[in-house]
Amino acid sequence: MPGSHHDLTRLRIAITAFFALDGFIFAGWVVRIPAIKEQTHASASDLGLALLGVSAGAVITMTLTGRLCRRYGSHPVTVLCAVLLSLSVALPPLTHSAPALGAVLLLFGAAYGGINVAFNSAAVDLVAALRRPVMPTFHAAFSLGGMIGAGLGGLVAGVLSPTRHLLGLTLIGLLVTAVAGRTLLRHEPPAPPERSASPHAQPDHDGTRPSGRGALVVVFGLIALCTAYGEGAMADWGALHLQQDLAASSGVAAAGYSCFALAMTVGRATGTTLLERLGRARTVVAGGTVAAAGMLLGSLAPSVWAALAGFAVTGLGLANLFPVAVERAGALTGPSGVAVASTLGYGGMLLGPPSIGFMADWFSLPTALTSVAALAAVAALIGVTTRRTMGH
Repeated sequence: MPGSHHDLTRLRIAITAFFALDGFIFAGWVVRIPAIKEQTHASASDLGLALLGVSAGAVITMTLTGRLCRRYGSHPVTVLCAVLLSLSVALPPLTHSAPALGAVLLLFGAAYGGINVAFNSAAVDLVAALRRPVMPTFHAAFSLGGMIGAGLGGLVAGVLSPTRHLLGLTLIGLLVTAVAGRTLLRHEPPAPPERSASPHAQPDHDGTRPSGRGALVVVFGLIALCTAYGEGAMADWGALHLQQDLAASSGVAAAGYSCFALAMTVGRATGTTLLERLGRARTVVAGGTVAAAGMLLGSLAPSVWAALAGFAVTGLGLANLFPVAVERAGALTGPSGVAVASTLGYGGMLLGPPSIGFMADWFSLPTALTSVAALAAVAALIGVTTRRTMGH
């Protein structure tokens, strides 16, 4: 085998680059949602249904991607999905009606869902090889990419049209894919021997029968669902809430997602240390509780600054729930586990935008956003009930 430690480091850098790119492209699209809502003359419900395209596309592709990863390996699938993601982000500003927007978002969502399963599978393999809980660092890169993408989006919103801005993201995406993709295509994933030789690494799970493992994967998927619902809500409705309900300028509204993403990045960057100190179960319980409190403040606060503080606290709380859920599911059953947990997770994103859109029409957007706090509390509760099976 070639210089193992050196190879693992290079792989870690390349996979981190894809996580960051995914966050960057997704956030770049998110901050242009208000402009594209205007352009398509969509109501809150129509926009909610169009945004459903992203999550529907993601969920449809995820199970398929798990199979593709098992057949062709997670590395080539990651590279292919990155190319599709980069190309499809340029399409939304070319639409002029809610149904057309929904159709192109279906394609964008398919690429987004595919790359999420592929690079999470690659990351799970690498975590097993490194024997340290470094999963949150990959997700920190996603959040950092999101923060930069949203920050940049806020800066260029007044200068560049959505068409030019998103085409710029396409070019950056293809460039990063060309550079980081070479490393992935040259190296095989390191994990299968680790997983079969896992009695030392995961003693708490080795007595679990396959049927029990399947049930556990679904439980971890539910934690991912509660978290992704919150992330989807913040991404799709956070800026609109600040602009519409609290009269924030479009620049400050874009900063709402940046605050959330920055807090999430900080939470995830320190996630490995947190997991090594507290263990997985306590990390999930504490995170869910903090996120619930933060989102109540973010959705019900009467001032922009209090809402921004609430968004930041929510980001800190949610930070490590999704990485822990996906890593556990992947450690138990490989790419199929990642696919199940991710599908359930993005099922949360599937439920989130349209549910909040309809609740906003029926009640109000602030009331609709409190549903994020309710689901964060559910994630904390699942953490309490599964603490023995989650391991330390």
